[in-house]
Amino acid sequence: MTVRHPREKTLLATIFVLNAIEFLQAGMIAFGAGPIMGEIGASPEEFTLATVVYAVVAIAAISKQGWLVERLGWRGFIVSSVVVFVAGAAICGASNDFHQFLVGRAVMGMGGAAFMTSARLLITLMPPGPRRFTGIKSFASALAIGNALAPWLAAQSVAHDSWTAIFVILAAAAMLAGLLATQCLPSTTVPVDQRSDAHPVALLALLGGCALSLYALQRATYDFYGNAVPLLATWALGAAAIAYFVRHQHAHPRPYLVLSRLRQPRYLTGLLLFTVCYLVLGANNYMLPVLTQRALGFGWEVVGGVQGAGLVAALIAFWIMAHILPKYPSPKKFYVAGFLSLALCGALLSRLSGEADLWLHVMPAVAAYGAFIILVMATTAIQAFASLQQDEQAFAHGQQLKNMLSQFGLAAGVAGAALGLQWRTGEHYAVLTSRFAHGDAVFEQALGQLSTVFAASHGAQAPQVALSQLVAQLNQQAALLASLDYFSFLVVFALVGAVAMLGQRVLK
Repeated sequence: MTVRHPREKTLLATIFVLNAIEFLQAGMIAFGAGPIMGEIGASPEEFTLATVVYAVVAIAAISKQGWLVERLGWRGFIVSSVVVFVAGAAICGASNDFHQFLVGRAVMGMGGAAFMTSARLLITLMPPGPRRFTGIKSFASALAIGNALAPWLAAQSVAHDSWTAIFVILAAAAMLAGLLATQCLPSTTVPVDQRSDAHPVALLALLGGCALSLYALQRATYDFYGNAVPLLATWALGAAAIAYFVRHQHAHPRPYLVLSRLRQPRYLTGLLLFTVCYLVLGANNYMLPVLTQRALGFGWEVVGGVQGAGLVAALIAFWIMAHILPKYPSPKKFYVAGFLSLALCGALLSRLSGEADLWLHVMPAVAAYGAFIILVMATTAIQAFASLQQDEQAFAHGQQLKNMLSQFGLAAGVAGAALGLQWRTGEHYAVLTSRFAHGDAVFEQALGQLSTVFAASHGAQAPQVALSQLVAQLNQQAALLASLDYFSFLVVFALVGAVAMLGQRVLK
């Protein structure tokens, strides 16, 4: 007879909701970035700073998760985290300016950053055996469904002029998770003599190092060429602080992250691969709305529907993978298929024109991207931690470290995409405006045709209206060309990844 957790269904629901929140909040806020910036009066630079602040606070919170669980118990930790997360969501939803929003995102990071780590570790509360795979299915399904729902829910909120609904949805999901947690999680704490130390100096080094590194990266997206030396020095100082934290944890007899036991090739390779995936996740979450809404000019509602429908492919890919895995467990086929799916996504999107149809041309590409997410990330989740299964503490700390790097990767992905978009848009804009002048035959012809069109409705103002229309078209064309450059780069990146995973011999 198979042994089950006494409240297995409730525990599975808790795991699902906690993990879904992580991908809902990342996807919804990235998708709705433009409207949110407009409502709170934030510049792209300021909004990216909010992403950095969230990541820094989140990394610190995740690093302290084990320390807090020892003192609060699982139930107390989840409920406390939910209260803080909901408070942060309320601050964000009520924000009238950027500074209020920034505070809200920091509070959200403090409360909700560890939800994904908690969801994965709660699976270990289930008895060893086949039932734990049910927990993994719930965890992975939340990843796929959260990713798919995020753009659709955000689009519905924005389309109905209620961007604050994004934070209402997140707060409601968190409260549901808290309610479920009170029904199934233990409240036992760790005896005082067995608890890990606080390590305040090491924590400050970690926090400062992440803040400096991510700030340098964020600033580089706007001012790298003008201040390269100060930015590189800031990044180096941040890296040195992180290196101190790593060395301190290695040497300490009672660290709160047992890094010395995580120095295993299998785990470290998986950690690198996870970070790459989160870089792509952050960058694509930023670039897909830029391409479809800003460059192609589609409305938020239809864009969200198409992106959400495409990402459902992640769930389908997981179901197929779960069926194949027991009989053919070798991971190489999943890795290669995942990166080839990402290459297909880039290839389809890099060939778009201004006449593209979202359902016919964009949705299949988003579906391929969804398949990449689940094939590579779910496979890595299984493979990277295989060597840590017998060491409960190392497994838990490995999950914490992985999710700390995920926050870094998401922020770096957004910042890198913003930098690339700014660079390529500027390059294309310069080329396009070289012919945008009186005296150029093509420009004069286009201006004359549009002036005739607007003459009936605008009279003497028709030439000015026609000129503003041409300027808007020029900006849209520059954004489209820059987006196509990004997805062309994604093809090359994905093919390199496929070759690397085909040749690697660590995750096998």
